[in-house]
Amino acid sequence: MDTQPMCKTFHPSSAAGKNGAKIVPFGGYSMPLHYTDLNHVESHHWTRSKASLFDVSHMVQHEISGPSAEAFLMKITPSSLPTLPELQSTLSCFLKEPTGGIVDDTVILRLGPQKFHIVTNAGCREGDLKFLQDEMNAFSGPKPDWQILEKHSLFAFQGPETSKIIQPLIAESKDSDTDLSTLFFSQSRCLSLKLPDGSVTPPLLFSRTGYTGEDGFEISIPFVESDRQLPIKIAKGLLADPSTSRLAGLAARDSLRLEAGMCLYGHDLNIDTTPPVGALGWVVGKDRRDPEKADFNGAKTILEQLASPKTMEQRRIGLIVEKGAPAREGAEIVNELSGEVIGRVTSGLPSPSLDGTNIAIGYVKNGYHKRGTKVAVKVRKNVRKAEIAKMPFVESKFYRP
Repeated sequence: MDTQPMCKTFHPSSAAGKNGAKIVPFGGYSMPLHYTDLNHVESHHWTRSKASLFDVSHMVQHEISGPSAEAFLMKITPSSLPTLPELQSTLSCFLKEPTGGIVDDTVILRLGPQKFHIVTNAGCREGDLKFLQDEMNAFSGPKPDWQILEKHSLFAFQGPETSKIIQPLIAESKDSDTDLSTLFFSQSRCLSLKLPDGSVTPPLLFSRTGYTGEDGFEISIPFVESDRQLPIKIAKGLLADPSTSRLAGLAARDSLRLEAGMCLYGHDLNIDTTPPVGALGWVVGKDRRDPEKADFNGAKTILEQLASPKTMEQRRIGLIVEKGAPAREGAEIVNELSGEVIGRVTSGLPSPSLDGTNIAIGYVKNGYHKRGTKVAVKVRKNVRKAEIAKMPFVESKFYRP
C-alpha cells in the first residue's frame, strides 16, 4: 500500500490554492492561514454568524470494510460500534497498547453493516498509517479491507447559514431524503448537488458535524477522473453569494475550536495522554467498561482511571486568564499562593466571541482541576490570575432533534 502523501502543498483538488490566502506550513502541507477579504477575527465572527468554507482536504480519509472491520476497530478504539447506527458517526481515539495513550483522535462513521469511513489528522499521517498497518498485521483472523481515499477532497462548511445555502442546491433523489431539516448532528447522508453550470455532482457524503461548535457539514468529495475540477465547482456553488458565505483558514478554525473546547492533536493531546486524562472519558462506550470483557488497547489502564479518577496525575482543564497578554502554549500554570508549578497551557488565545477574554486549555495536577479553582499563569515573566473554567467556553450550537 502506498502511504505517502500525494503532495506537500495543497491537496490536488484543493479549492483554496488561488484565493489570496496567506500561506503557512501545517501538517506537512502549505495551508491557508486566512484570506485577504477577511482577517482572522472577522473570519471567526463570520463563521459564528453566517457560513464559512474550510478546505480541509489535507486530512486523511480512510475506508475500512469487510466482515472483520468492526472487530478490528473495536480493538484499536474504545467505541461502542455495534450500537452505532448506519450513517451515524462518533468521535473516537486510536489507542496504544498497553498504555492506552492516544495515537490520534478520529471520527468513525458507519457506512453500512461492514463498512466504516474514518477521518484522521494530517499531522499524524505517518504515525497513523504505521499504527494501522502494525495493528492489521497483529490482528487475529481475517484482515479487513483498508483503503486510503487519497484523492478525495474534504470541505468543512460551518456556521448557522450553512443549511440554508446547501438546501436549494440539493438535487432530487429517489434514494435519499433531501430535506436537511431531518439530518441531525453526527448523522450523514449521500446527496448530490446542482452546480452553477447546470451539471449534477455524483453523490457526496454530507456529515452534519464540524470542529467549530457551530451547526455545519463536512463534505467528502470523491475523485472523478473526468472532472478533476469538481471540488472547485462545488466550492463555487457554496460561495456563490459572498454576503453569506466566504472561505476561511486555519486561524479562524483554531480560535473557533478552542472556544468550543475541542482538542488539537500534538498540542492538547498526545501519545502520553489517555482519554480520561484528556477529559475524553466519554468516548469509552458504556458497554465497554466491564474489566472482565474489555479487550481494546489500553483497557486495563483506562478503566482503572475511569473507576478511580484520583489515580490520574493530571487532568485536562479550561482556563480563563485575566486581562493582558494571552497565555500561550507552554505557559506554566502555578499555585496562586505558593508559586508551585502545577501544570502547563497547551492552547490559548484571546476569544473573539468573548470580547477578547483570554481563554486556554491545559493540564494541571489532579486536585486543581475543579471548576472555579483559583490558579495563576506565567505570561512573559508576569504572573496573571486565572481560574479553572467549564468548557466549551462558547455554547455549542449543534443541530439536534
